[in-house]
Amino acid sequence: MKKWALAPLLLLGIVLTACGSNNNNAAEGTIGGADVAASPAARNSLETVKASGRLRVGTEGTYSPFTYHDADGTLTGFDVDIAREIAKRIGVEAEFVETQWDGIFAGMDAGRFDAIFNEVSITDERKVKYDFSEPYVVSKAVLIVGEGNGDIKSFADLKGKKAGQSLTSNLSDIARENGAEIVAIEGFNQAIDLLVSGRIDATVNDGLSFLDLKKQKPDVQIKQVDEMAEGSRSAAVFLKGNEELVQAVDGALAAMKEDGTYLAISEKYFGADVSK
Repeated sequence: MKKWALAPLLLLGIVLTACGSNNNNAAEGTIGGADVAASPAARNSLETVKASGRLRVGTEGTYSPFTYHDADGTLTGFDVDIAREIAKRIGVEAEFVETQWDGIFAGMDAGRFDAIFNEVSITDERKVKYDFSEPYVVSKAVLIVGEGNGDIKSFADLKGKKAGQSLTSNLSDIARENGAEIVAIEGFNQAIDLLVSGRIDATVNDGLSFLDLKKQKPDVQIKQVDEMAEGSRSAAVFLKGNEELVQAVDGALAAMKEDGTYLAISEKYFGADVSK
């Protein structure tokens, strides 16, 4: 799972046409809606995106606060805002292709979009097949307790305490390794409910989820008392062979961090800089 495990490849026209339509013209194909001649002079991925006027972005649309629909049904979220700003700086518009997480990499492989913006964690396994932008999100495991809890101040203090954890998450391993008694829960929201009601002593959970909750509900009676030094880094994803597009995205990200745009988006959703 991306939370804690995240420009189509320019091929010969005959391959592109076979993937995108029933027209098997061997002379030319399309990428992102732009004609591409099957010749040594064919456009690279960045040129193709610019020619089409759009950056096709694969995203879930169901994973708040990264990519979701607001009360009016408009697609929004941290990753959505980041992708829109990057597309603008490249000189095109972002076109979002909403895809379930289980099929998002298959969609990339099939050329349905040029990049994925969906809090995808960078892993060695994924790097074999895909390229990543520079990471723009860092998520660390944090230790959360009730506001009035003065006994638990570090992971080491979990020994003999009840920790609410999803059994399929590696976060539960951290709690278990520190001697906690694991109470099985279904997800972050249930962990917080049990914590506030006093039925568990702590939860080891995603730091970004904690920041999002405190941003939405600043009065909730919980606090963070410790965090792991290392975190999971997330970035935009591309098929290999699209170096020009990756470099353009990296350049846009660097400029956004330099002029404060990234920080403004980060604080909008998390109340903090989540790039560190």
